[in-house]
Formats: sequence, structure tokens, C-alpha cells
Amino acid sequence: MPSWFKEIQTPKIKTRNEVSKIPQGVWVNCSRCREIIHKEDLKKHLFVCVKCNYHFRVSAYQRVEMLLDKNSFQEYDQDLTSPNPLNFEDSMTYEERLQKSEKKTGLKDAIVTGYGTINGGEVLIGAFDFSFMGGSMGLVVGDKIARLFEKAILTKLPVIIISSSGGARMQEGIISLMQMAKTLALLSQFRKAKRPFISVLTDPTTGGVAASFAMRGDIILAEPEALIGFAGPRVIEQTIKQKLPQGFQRAEFLLEHGMIDMIVDRTELKTQLSKLIKML
Repeated sequence: MPSWFKEIQTPKIKTRNEVSKIPQGVWVNCSRCREIIHKEDLKKHLFVCVKCNYHFRVSAYQRVEMLLDKNSFQEYDQDLTSPNPLNFEDSMTYEERLQKSEKKTGLKDAIVTGYGTINGGEVLIGAFDFSFMGGSMGLVVGDKIARLFEKAILTKLPVIIISSSGGARMQEGIISLMQMAKTLALLSQFRKAKRPFISVLTDPTTGGVAASFAMRGDIILAEPEALIGFAGPRVIEQTIKQKLPQGFQRAEFLLEHGMIDMIVDRTELKTQLSKLIKML
């Protein structure tokens, strides 16, 4: 057999001994359109997909950074921690769950509160973190919101709360449900100061948070397509034995039915809040 024919049959393939090193965690897939986005680009666009406008969930401190003027934030009550009033335990103790969430988020509980400025306008602000036990409201969350309204009564500053919550915290039982009444009582007192309470609803805002202060804002804003409601759609369908309308409990449906005042993209939220504070 001619030598040239052997070379055609068995071509020499060059192999690489080194595997390409691609940094982990640099790219993110959009949950909706599956676009591959560089993390730094996503951060610059406030964690909103530039292709489909999907709003990623963000942490409480990221919310504060996005909305408040640089170096203006002064945090309140950051060391408050929840007891275990019911000695609750399932697959792990309540204390262990709190420690796990603290390690994950760097927070003591599911909300960050404090003082800051938005384009120079003074505000008191609260921001939920859904990564801390689903943003659930227990004794600490209720206390921090109540204290925020108490400070607002004394200072006569407007209050902004950005909600992202699955509702009341089951590990605290009836005590978590009492926070609904407590926060509403302080909100009612705050109204006498005739300063605005602006409620910003993000994905998701449900359960006891939605059923209390979150839906009692003087102005209620929401991010696009945020899930907002009390019980989940599946539970409602099983209860009423009917199929729910398309988009039920999404921000757009609530705006159409007069439940909220405005849908605002995250990239425009700081500007819109600044305008509302000045007007009110």
C-alpha cells in the first residue's frame, strides 16, 4: 500500500494536554429568555436582563445601594435577633435555620432598615431580603418595621418599604401573625404625621406582608411581573374550584384592576421615588 494512502487513512490529530480554564460563576442565565449574561454587565444594569427585561431577585443591601445616595445609608437595629418562642423544631431547630440564613445572607433577619437620602431627599427605608427564610415576617421583622414608623413619627420623614416576602414565619406561629396588627397600628399612627408611606412590591410579595402594611401605602409601586397576593394561585383555584385568569396576581393584572398605582422598572425606580417624595 502506498505510504501516502496510509497517511490519509490515519491522519495525525494534535491533542491538547491542558484543559481551558474558564472562571466559574462569571456568567448567568436569564431565567426567562435564557440569555447568557456576564455578571458585571448584569450588575451595571441593576440585575435586569437587557434582552427581555426580566427582573432578577436582589438582596436587601443591593436594594439600598441601588436606591440611596452613596454613603448616605445609616442602618438601624441591625443586631436584633429572633428568639425561639415556640421551641419550634422540624428537620432542624429554629435556631439552626436562623444561623443558616445568617451565614447565607450576612443578615440577622429578613429586613434591613435605616436612614438615607434619595437624590438629596431624606427618607427612612426598609428592604426585605427573600434569601433569608423567604423574606418571612416574624417578631424581629415586625419590630424593625414598627420602630421605623416610630422614628418616622418623630422625624416626620417619609417611609419607603421594598417588600419581597412569602408571608408570616410559621416557626413563630401566632406571634408572627401578631406582627400584621402591630405594623398596621404603627402605620396608622404615622399617618397622623401627614408624611407619605411609599410601598414598593417586588417578586414575590405574598401572605401576611401583602395582607398588612405592604398594600396600605399612600402610593403603591411594583416591579414588572412581580407576583403579588395573599394565597398562591394553586390554593385559590382549589378553594373556589375555578380557573384563574391569565396573569392573575401579577403586577400588570393588579394595575389593571386598581390594586396598585404604578409599575416601575428597577432602572427608573430611584428617579420615580425621588419625584414622588418631592411631590408629596
